[in-house]
Amino acid sequence: MKDKVVAVVGPTAVGKTSLGIELATRFNGEIISGDSMQIYRGMDIGTAKVTDDEKGEIPHHMIDIKTADQTFSVAEFQELVQQHIADINKRGKLPIIVGGTGLYIQAALADYHFPEQKRDMAYQMKIEAEIKEHGIEEVYHRLQTIDPVQAKNIHPNNVRRVIRALEIYDRTGQTMTERQASQAEESPYHTMIIGLAMERSLLYERINHRVEIMLEAGLVAEVKFFYDQGLVNAQSMKAIGYKEFIPYFEGEYDFSRAVELLKRNSRRYAKRQYTWFKNKLDVNWYSITPEKKDQVFEKIYTDLAGILKNI
Repeated sequence: MKDKVVAVVGPTAVGKTSLGIELATRFNGEIISGDSMQIYRGMDIGTAKVTDDEKGEIPHHMIDIKTADQTFSVAEFQELVQQHIADINKRGKLPIIVGGTGLYIQAALADYHFPEQKRDMAYQMKIEAEIKEHGIEEVYHRLQTIDPVQAKNIHPNNVRRVIRALEIYDRTGQTMTERQASQAEESPYHTMIIGLAMERSLLYERINHRVEIMLEAGLVAEVKFFYDQGLVNAQSMKAIGYKEFIPYFEGEYDFSRAVELLKRNSRRYAKRQYTWFKNKLDVNWYSITPEKKDQVFEKIYTDLAGILKNI
């Protein structure tokens, strides 16, 4: 018999955290973070990490499990999340994945099979040297030629994933898109994926406001702490909310420019998140506004109760 799992997805700042906690409260659930950055200890403000007050009595998993200098992969996420799903089900509770990192959540729910070989560091250093000498454009153009689907999903600034997509092709002769398409489409779980959507201008207002709240809460000091530890090139510091301040610290532009870029990058990321979930997963979408949030949430509770009753 398949294990049950619920996922709450959608763009940043749409309200996933509050819905996830309410679902866990009502359906005897535990939350698994589906955010690839909330794994890092100390990176709290920039990742909009759930607070202890928000958690209440609800157990949360996949938060604060790495230090900021450590790396983390989709395959590692998949393995850990699937262990949590099995354990939570075994204890008679409902696992609820809450987050916006589409590839990670898709990998866990679709049970992707990742190759055993580890990353080729020599290959990575070779491509990094090319980027340093010629810029990312030439390398990114090669990815566009080889695998246009992945190129559309991977921003050129995400150098690590650009290199990984090229490495897979050069080592296997198969593009990342071809590999993903060959994976089994049937999930190993009884799954309901709940997506929260919001009218774009309203969502963008919320994102801009969230950035202001993060700044007031001490975001710059949080980023500076990790910057001062020499983690400029760490995987964790490539995240939105952190990378925008590094050039500011180094005098390349002023504070207002850093904030402007953070807001812009957050809005663009939200757009990419929505596109990913819409195209890659079978999502039950619910459109919300602040005024109708409670009404929409009640509809979600009713729908989920009906689904769980029939599993």
